Amino acid sequence: MDAPATNSAQDIYHPGVEPDDLELIIKQSSHLWDRLRNQHIFITGGTGFVGCWLLEALLWANSHLDLQLTLSVLSRNPTAFIGKAPHLATNRAVRLIAGDVTDLQAIHGKFDIVIHAATDVANKVANPEATFAQIVKGTQETLALAQRSQADRYLLTSSGAVYGPQPEHITHLSENHPLAPSLSDISTAYGQGKRVSEWLAACRASEAFKVSIARCFALIGPYLPLDAQFAAGNFIRDGLDNKPVTVNGDGTSCRSYLYAADMVVWLLRILFSDSALSCYNLGSAQSISIKELAETISHSIYHESRVTIAVPPRPGSPIQRYIPDTDKAHRDLGLRQYTDLRSAINKTITWERHRRNQIIPFPEVRA
Repeated sequence: MDAPATNSAQDIYHPGVEPDDLELIIKQSSHLWDRLRNQHIFITGGTGFVGCWLLEALLWANSHLDLQLTLSVLSRNPTAFIGKAPHLATNRAVRLIAGDVTDLQAIHGKFDIVIHAATDVANKVANPEATFAQIVKGTQETLALAQRSQADRYLLTSSGAVYGPQPEHITHLSENHPLAPSLSDISTAYGQGKRVSEWLAACRASEAFKVSIARCFALIGPYLPLDAQFAAGNFIRDGLDNKPVTVNGDGTSCRSYLYAADMVVWLLRILFSDSALSCYNLGSAQSISIKELAETISHSIYHESRVTIAVPPRPGSPIQRYIPDTDKAHRDLGLRQYTDLRSAINKTITWERHRRNQIIPFPEVRA
């Protein structure tokens, strides 16, 4: 059942994130907006971190550029999404569709673009088979929907997990590395599922049905869950709860972080890449250790170090990395990192503070 829109008929959009971030997206994607005019876009995962940012950007552009977009957003619980983000869920351009990504057979109609951004990692350790099955089935269902709705483009948000553990001698993972998660490691269900999903999407690619794949690495920004498996979110939670910023490991692992507004620019440019099948890493190439990340977040909140490291580093132990090589995206699509990490951290902390205090983060801005 579709959830009815409840906002006024005015095309005025009041964002839930900084207008400056949305203006960055508008500017860096300026050559793409005409291609989105009058488009009907179907989005899975629209209520999560990636999806909320896509909706923020698309609704902002729709309001300011009069794109006449229609956004059909799949949600397992539309009522909960209305409570979480009413400015997104009740916008007149948004049509909420109650359902599960593993069963879309009842959904019909014409969609110009299908964006499959649903990612459920809650059971990836407790029930790896269920995680794998859900990821693969969701991709099958969204591909079938794109096919029967005669969509022109399909975007799959995949993951750097498709590469498996990053070898110690490789500092940055490129798209052509012949790496994969170990078949004997049942904890790799998420990466295995995403890898199969990419293969399924590649099978459907044609000149009439373009497929784009974004292999997402670590991200940061408003809407990032603070109580999940994301180190940056956990550290921000610790600090805002007035607790020590706690590193559960030894802090030597290295990651890189792309800000959410930058992520949307990358997703849009990857979506509109020219080839029938394209695949790009999405992330920052600037490495930072988990300890350094914790220190940076601690200083942003406390203006001093209040970091605790659970396990002392073992001399000579290999450093675990999860960092993309983004040269292909730079070369082919002109993409780069637009927001430095310190600014990204401060923006995320400010947004979360406002959310906790139930303050409207940003003033109303008229189109």
